Amino acid sequence: MDLGLEGKVALVTGASQGIGLATAVGLAREGCDIAMCARREDVLRRAAAQVEALGVRAAPIPADVLRPEDARRFVEAAAAQLGGIDILINNVGFGIGKGLVASSDEDWVGTFEYNVFQGVRLTRLVVPHMQARGGGSVVFISSISGWIPQLSGTPQYGASKAAQIFMAEPLALELVHDRIRVNVVSPGSILFEGGSWNAFRQRAPEKFAAYERDGFPMGRLGTPEEVADVVLFLASERARWVNGANIRADGLEQPVPANRPW
Repeated sequence: MDLGLEGKVALVTGASQGIGLATAVGLAREGCDIAMCARREDVLRRAAAQVEALGVRAAPIPADVLRPEDARRFVEAAAAQLGGIDILINNVGFGIGKGLVASSDEDWVGTFEYNVFQGVRLTRLVVPHMQARGGGSVVFISSISGWIPQLSGTPQYGASKAAQIFMAEPLALELVHDRIRVNVVSPGSILFEGGSWNAFRQRAPEKFAAYERDGFPMGRLGTPEEVADVVLFLASERARWVNGANIRADGLEQPVPANRPW
């Protein structure tokens, strides 16, 4: 299927590995020019080389999008280098702290900064650029943790991911007359080199195998590419009638009595 993405400009945050990198590569294969950000410049430049090898332009811009000045610099540099902005993939996310008693106010605020505030900030920054192009698409990467408390890890992480899911519709309604769509993709557990699940598999292979067997009806964890395929569709005009939606990409992952096994 031709997604009609050739010649579009996409911004992907946290693009150096995992879902972010798979999404950047997938968009590049569809003909998008890609602005990529991450905090580690060396890893980011290696990721950008993968994108450029597909025959499109890549703009690797080292940035910590939790810092408002970095977020603004990323957006402005991307628009200047690539000529505009059509797509934003808000992929950065993380959780800080443990349970209620063991976590501080700063842990909660930091988790919401990672998963909510920086994405809202970036979305606000790209809107004028999308308006100038006659429309655009914003996709937030949330999580299965946003609606299954047993899989949330910590209450602050699950609550922040639920906030991402909730935001899609009101932001979409606010921006609909500018032809800017806002959607969410919620992955389940994803296995990739450098990720936490891969580290757990290496550290405790028997426990990992048991959790994979009991929690995943399809017999395995997902891959970044399987999530990226959903993101690409939502970002494209092929999904022009999908707006304010949360799309699950979790392989029907189920809670198990042991919850998160680490």
